[in-house]
Amino acid sequence: MIVPKSAGVLRGTRGLATSAAARTSSVTLKALGLDSYNLGVYNGKWGGNGDVVESVNPATGEVLGAVQQASTSDLDQTLAHASKAATVWRAVPAPKRGEIVRQMRNALFEKIEPLGRLVALEMGKILAEGVGEVQEYIDIADYAVGLSRMLNGQVVPSERPGHMMLEVWNPLGV
Repeated sequence: MIVPKSAGVLRGTRGLATSAAARTSSVTLKALGLDSYNLGVYNGKWGGNGDVVESVNPATGEVLGAVQQASTSDLDQTLAHASKAATVWRAVPAPKRGEIVRQMRNALFEKIEPLGRLVALEMGKILAEGVGEVQEYIDIADYAVGLSRMLNGQVVPSERPGHMMLEVWNPLGV
């Protein structure tokens, strides 16, 4: 559960937060390369100048971590970088884009346990459901990889003599 820092959530008041639970969240964050405080904007480098939000375990009230959000300026810069990158990405052939998605899928699979644990902690789910959420994302990536090799276009007759129209699929962009 993501809660703005200013929301005044009562932390640790249920009596269920234990040092073992705190260790679990600390180990989970460490396994994912995260700290208790993280910058939440990436546009070529990590940053963020907006509000800080805390992620709270709804079962214990324990603060799992905090993330620095984007400011309006951060958002504008990030969208400008993304628009430039979309032009480059569009020129990459679909099977090569699919290969990059496959690499992302593999990275998720390598961290399925700690990612699933983090989902479980943040959403108040049991571990099996947290891991299942990550597995669904992995399955979607598998599907996208398959589609990257099956993007067919149509050749459509034109009303102009000696011409035809070709349907070409392109990424939508930002």
